[in-house]
Amino acid sequence: MTEKISDAEHAVMEVLWYESPLTAQDVVERIPATRDWSANTVKTLLGRLLAKNIIAHEEDGRRYLYRPLVARTDYVAGESKRLIDRLFGGKLTPLVAHLAERDELTAQDIEEIEALLKGLKG
Repeated sequence: MTEKISDAEHAVMEVLWYESPLTAQDVVERIPATRDWSANTVKTLLGRLLAKNIIAHEEDGRRYLYRPLVARTDYVAGESKRLIDRLFGGKLTPLVAHLAERDELTAQDIEEIEALLKGLKG
């Protein structure tokens, strides 16, 4: 995926990744109420995502059904790589060190990382 998506577009994508295909009204109803978005706002965001070729739509009578063209796992992988490339020179170790130095890793986080590393070694 070469196109970046905004935070607002990401909220729409989370809805479509969770369940699709959906109509625009279905998406409106599933956006968290804390966003306080109108139907027009959601339709604008759907239009932007269509233009970026991140979602597709198909006709269903007089309405459209929207579905993602990019899997959430692929999006997360791309965003993670961009973050690590931009802030840590493409290396994961400085990211983990940064989190550890700022006391942002819990004991459970450390246990999970250790288990992951053991699994990768074995």
